[in-house]
This record gives sequence, structure tokens and C-alpha cells, in this order.
Amino acid sequence: AFGLKVKKVAPDVIKAKVAAVAAKIKISDQQLQRNVSELSGGQQQRVALARALVLEPKILCLDEPLSNLDAKLRVDLRKELKRLQKDLGITTLYVTHDQEEALTLSDRIAVFNNGFIEQVGTPPEIYHQSKTEFVCDFIGDINVLSEETVHEILESNPNIPLEDKKGYIRLEKIRFRRETEDDIVLKGTIIDTEFSGVTVRYTVQVSDHQVVNVTRIDSQFAIKSVGENVELYITPSDVVQY
Repeated sequence: AFGLKVKKVAPDVIKAKVAAVAAKIKISDQQLQRNVSELSGGQQQRVALARALVLEPKILCLDEPLSNLDAKLRVDLRKELKRLQKDLGITTLYVTHDQEEALTLSDRIAVFNNGFIEQVGTPPEIYHQSKTEFVCDFIGDINVLSEETVHEILESNPNIPLEDKKGYIRLEKIRFRRETEDDIVLKGTIIDTEFSGVTVRYTVQVSDHQVVNVTRIDSQFAIKSVGENVELYITPSDVVQY
């Protein structure tokens, strides 16, 4: 309530406002009585947010508010922040280097590079329709197909609508089965797998100079093994070039 006290708000009004904000952010009466040093990291972040919200700002500015929290708590508070922002209807400027936070929390994202805005758009626009090479490479996981790899693709099939320069392809856009005769085909060997529960990430060596990462939904016992030879299929229009 420090901000309210500075504004010389009446004590009874302060008490009512603090109680209302604490209830929305799920801060208990017991936690309100503790010193900040006695609170957990997540509770401290809730208190910091409550201090800002109790002033009823027209714009809420948050700078890396979840950066010092563990992964699970960060996800939980991220959901809470999104709910609060929608409930309260406060325009929020949220600064983060965490791409997942930016994509999941935002209505619109501005991607900065060395102090300049590279692109402004909705999360799907930023992710799927990156306007610059920096945004494409910065947001989310992506494979860079080297100029040499693209050149080899064009040599094997000159009709593929690609320019003879490097390209970018999202991990989830690469498949283990052909969908059309126009698919780009890369043959390789799995050199690593990472199982994360819902998805499996495969690292595939497709040439001496090219490694490709593929993310697929886990199909229980159909996980491919290290050392297995595979064919990868890519829709040409999914390859982005700048």
C-alpha cells in the first residue's frame, strides 16, 4: 500500500483496496502480514504485482517479472498474469527475452533488435509470417538450411520453387512421411533423440555439412532410434527465404 500512502489516501480506503487486489491475486491475509523476506519467490512476485495494481494504473509496465522463478512456477504465474490482464482490462507493456512468454501472453508483439523494431504483429504473425531474417531466427526453434544444402536440393529437383540461397524451416514442419510428389526429400541418420513427454525431438544428420532437427508428437512406442536411417519430407512453401 506504499503508493496509496504516498498519495495520502484515507486508511479505510487503503485497507479496502489492498484487500480487493490481494483477493484477485490470491494473496492470503497471512501472507499480507509477513515481511517480504519471509515470502517465496512466487509470493514476492505476486506482492510486487499487487503494489502496482492497487494504484489502478491505466498502463501496467512489467520488465522481466518472471525471470528469477523456476520453470513450473513461471508457467503458473504466466497463466495468472494473463487471467488478471483480461479480467482487469489494463493495457500491459511486458518486456521479456523469453520467447515462449511473449508468444503465450501477448495480443501483439514488438520484436526489437539493437534498439530498432524489426516487426510488430500478433503471435501467429510473428511466428509464421516473420518479415525479417532476424525475427525468423530469433522467435522459436528453427532449422537453417545452408546455401549448400539448398543448392543440392535444387540440383536434384530444379522445379522446386526455391532460390539458390539459405532457407529456414520450422522443426514441426518436417515430416517422416511423404504427402505430395512435390515434397523436398532429405535422407539422413538420427544422431540424437530428446523425449519431453508430449513431443520427441530428433536430430538428423542429412549430410556432412547439414544437421536438421525435427519435432514430432510422441506416438507412444513408435519413437525412432539413434542410428536409424530416415527420409525427411518438407513442403517447399514451408521453407522461408530472405
